[in-house]
Amino acid sequence: MNGAAKGAIVGGVFLAMVGGAGYGVYALVGDGGGDGKNGDTAVKAEKGSGPVTDKEAAQTAKAFLDAWAAGDARAAAELTNNVQAAQSAVADYRAKAYVSKAVITPGTQTGTTIPFGVAAEVTYEGATKPLAYESKLTVVRGLTSGKPLVDWQPSVIHPQLQKDEKLRAGAPAAPPVKAVDRNGEELSAEKYPSLRPVLDQLRQTYGGKAGGKAGAELWIEPAAQDAPKRTLLTLVEGEPSTLKTYLDAKVQAAAEKAVAKYPESSVVAVQTGNGHILAVANNRKDGFNAAMEGRRAPGSTMKVVTAAMLIDRGKAAADKPSECTKDASWGGRSFHNLNHFELPGANFATSFAKSCNTAFIKQIDDVNEDGALAKEAREVFGLGLDNWKTGIRSTDGEVPVAAGAEAAAEYIGQGRITMNPLNVASFTATARSGAFHQPLLVSPELDGRPIAQAARQMKPSVQQQLVRMMKLTATSGTAAQAMSSVGGDKGAKTGSAEVDGAGSPDSWFTGYSGDVAAAAMVEAGGHGGDAAGPLVAAVLNAS
Repeated sequence: MNGAAKGAIVGGVFLAMVGGAGYGVYALVGDGGGDGKNGDTAVKAEKGSGPVTDKEAAQTAKAFLDAWAAGDARAAAELTNNVQAAQSAVADYRAKAYVSKAVITPGTQTGTTIPFGVAAEVTYEGATKPLAYESKLTVVRGLTSGKPLVDWQPSVIHPQLQKDEKLRAGAPAAPPVKAVDRNGEELSAEKYPSLRPVLDQLRQTYGGKAGGKAGAELWIEPAAQDAPKRTLLTLVEGEPSTLKTYLDAKVQAAAEKAVAKYPESSVVAVQTGNGHILAVANNRKDGFNAAMEGRRAPGSTMKVVTAAMLIDRGKAAADKPSECTKDASWGGRSFHNLNHFELPGANFATSFAKSCNTAFIKQIDDVNEDGALAKEAREVFGLGLDNWKTGIRSTDGEVPVAAGAEAAAEYIGQGRITMNPLNVASFTATARSGAFHQPLLVSPELDGRPIAQAARQMKPSVQQQLVRMMKLTATSGTAAQAMSSVGGDKGAKTGSAEVDGAGSPDSWFTGYSGDVAAAAMVEAGGHGGDAAGPLVAAVLNAS
């Protein structure tokens, strides 16, 4: 039995328009589309110019929604500025999303934008579930026709649809999974909202391997082939398999609560001795897992890696004098400290703790080795290997070989360096433990995937000095206020990364307490200790 036959509705499909002046009720019997003539609903639009009037918008919206309600995909599509895409989406609404009934209720028009609510039912193989949502459309002037037309966006059909995505229903290829934390507690998207993209990816990757049985669902088919489907509605419960992760429900709950306070924020926590990911949380409008897939300059948190490189090569030491002037120039570019502060007579540990940019930039001439930072990042911290396999999609940072002013910028976490909180938490864990452990969300034994390895361990003398400097930063340096609530053995580093065109720099912060390291980023959050710092502290306190 093919998909169309499975979803056929005995007695026909009924869609109705209710509410709003002039809207009628329409019923379509049978499973076919309209005749393409659109009956009384056609807009007698003449070619015009200038902005669309409110009256034109109302008439066009009514005609489009009427045609959609009548199941006339062709007529609806011809009232848009993208006939092909609109016709496919409207036709698929019934034929491939299996919407058996939908009541469309227009809202109050605002200029040329008309909101509407949809109360629908989705029916597949005898199972019916309600689906309710709100959307909107905007009417624009056709570029060539001059007629008022619906500005076609996939979100007209459903607000969560993005470019080239599709609404589909049926039996999904990947059976459901019941993800549990390291202690066996269930991790659901309802309880931990920012885990939704993580759980979707885990299902896509491991659902078919773990022995579950698929049910029936309504989902959003992504544009990218490797992206996970996003379930909107469960029609028939499948039989999930249990998938154990390394997440910790208690730490995850703290991470969720922490990011909720700051828009466009992300945080990750890992165990320092094995790389196990204990929590990953995001609070973003776009739903992107920036905590693991982001690519942004990490600012002065990168000084953890830079300091390790300088100490490793004998160019700096915690107790060695480190000239911290107001300004420094390299490669024809001038660099300065926050508010042009200076630290006369400071040693390297103090310059690190106070986040002195110039103390690091002045070391470039002494290193005299192109790509030294990239080499240290790759060989010791496992960054930029492009082979991390955490269990879901992730990026492992990028530290390009640079020279001149660009190299100086990279020393302080700017330039072409890109990181995400997972990368920063990982290099903090490496600094704390002295060895790189590739971050892991699920056990590699599940699928036999290879795990990234660093070329060498950190020298004990380097690790000891690095930990000492991070402790100083957490107790009397730029991270002291944010880390004041964190007890025990602790260390930290702040960072602020300037982004072209942004009013405020990105806020970065990383720290450890005991055997847990965490890192956070808040886009345009300002100083590292102000926004990202409290996120890290909250997660460390829950560990």
